[in-house]
Amino acid sequence: MNRIGDDQLKQLIEAALFVAEQPLSARQLKETVLAEFQVSPARINAVLADLELDYRPRGIQLVKVAGGYRFQSHPDLSPQLSALWQERSPRYSRALLETLALIAYRQPITRGEIERVRGVSVGANLIRTLTERGWVRIVGHKEVPGRPALYATTDEFLQYFCLDSLAELPPLEDEQALQALFGQSAADTESPIH
Repeated sequence: MNRIGDDQLKQLIEAALFVAEQPLSARQLKETVLAEFQVSPARINAVLADLELDYRPRGIQLVKVAGGYRFQSHPDLSPQLSALWQERSPRYSRALLETLALIAYRQPITRGEIERVRGVSVGANLIRTLTERGWVRIVGHKEVPGRPALYATTDEFLQYFCLDSLAELPPLEDEQALQALFGQSAADTESPIH
């Protein structure tokens, strides 16, 4: 195995994270771009922590999401940076956001269980939208008559909402945090999940 200096290691990890399409974990870095080098996981983690500190005061930050690291713009700059994109962010219906929240907080969950909590039926288009966005997937089938599909969130959900894990979801009682995460206030809805 080849050795690599501290400066070169930091440059290589920084470049790999910059060009990667998905967040990369320390393990993925070791198995791919660092495979030919003798580098311990502790050393990789130290470089990642160092890069996080380097980028903290800048317009770009290194953040941990979905178990990996990626570069993204500082959240405070979003209003100004949005001028670079002509298309508007999609607006999601109350039903879609409630369904997504139920799946996120109570996974794995069946469509019937979602309908019982919401008190209304969940349309197939709503579930299809969530799966097409890559936020939700079928993780199995419940062992009851009809074997309904069990839904859970994906790594894409974690990435989109800038979460490292589901443990970072705000408590259901924290209305402001939920509004920031899902883009809707409880005042706009009378959701049974609040």
